[in-house]
Amino acid sequence: MANPKKKVLENIEGEFFVDSTCINCDTCRQLAPALFEDAGETSFVQAQPQTPEEFRAALQSLIACPTGSIGTLHKNSSSEIMDDFPILIEDDVFYCGFNSPKSFGGNSYFVKHPKGNWLIDSPKYLPQLVRQFEAMGGVKYIFLTHQDDVAEAAKYAAKFGSQRIIHEEDRAAQPDAEILLKGQALYEMAPGFILFPTPGHTKGHCVLLYKDRFLFTGDHLWWRRKRKQLGASQGVAWYSWRKQTESMERLLRFNFEWVLPGHGQRMKLPPPEMRSELAALVNRMKASLETRWGY
Repeated sequence: MANPKKKVLENIEGEFFVDSTCINCDTCRQLAPALFEDAGETSFVQAQPQTPEEFRAALQSLIACPTGSIGTLHKNSSSEIMDDFPILIEDDVFYCGFNSPKSFGGNSYFVKHPKGNWLIDSPKYLPQLVRQFEAMGGVKYIFLTHQDDVAEAAKYAAKFGSQRIIHEEDRAAQPDAEILLKGQALYEMAPGFILFPTPGHTKGHCVLLYKDRFLFTGDHLWWRRKRKQLGASQGVAWYSWRKQTESMERLLRFNFEWVLPGHGQRMKLPPPEMRSELAALVNRMKASLETRWGY
């Protein structure tokens, strides 16, 4: 529970605050970008909610915060909106919320499908989410983009009898995973679900393309809200920035509208515009390699 005695100095005065336990994971800024901002080491409240919609978004941020670092000065009604999660994004794709500190606050997603539902990366294991997933038909597959964001996938797999999918290069994070991807091949686990290895952030990083519309990108690709462009980070390319650049370029063969990342802002663009943004990112990544290595 957030402690008002530990409020970060940047908070604007008012009901909501962020305290110093914040890990600056970006969750609150994704849910309520008009209310929360980046202070470098933490997030902070840059504006207090003024409308019912903003107040709800602030409470959703409070609930989803992986470290419980968002609080209110008085008793709030967050328990009344717990069932907002998972939040519908579009069609049959949902944002789970309840981000886990075990994955540094990474996002996870749920896809409702008549031939079996999917969980992409893992939120906290909580009764509220278990009930919601049960009501929507359970979880057939748990796709883990990479080793950092597995969180409590094993608990969900045990509860629902799910099959966990992870690349063999990252299997140490889930050594008893039921399905291991290998090499650089494309995998179509079910109609409309294409799994694609994208080494770079980790050696076994993968992404999932659903319906040729939704790209679940883990820590490979995200939207930079301030620069208003697609982004990737050389600083967190734990395996290889060169390999991540090559992986990014291979994504140009696909069409998609949505980028749904583990960290960073999600974004929807028309496919031609998304492809243009992706091509521009690839060019920037290639340029960074030439600058660094002299190629």
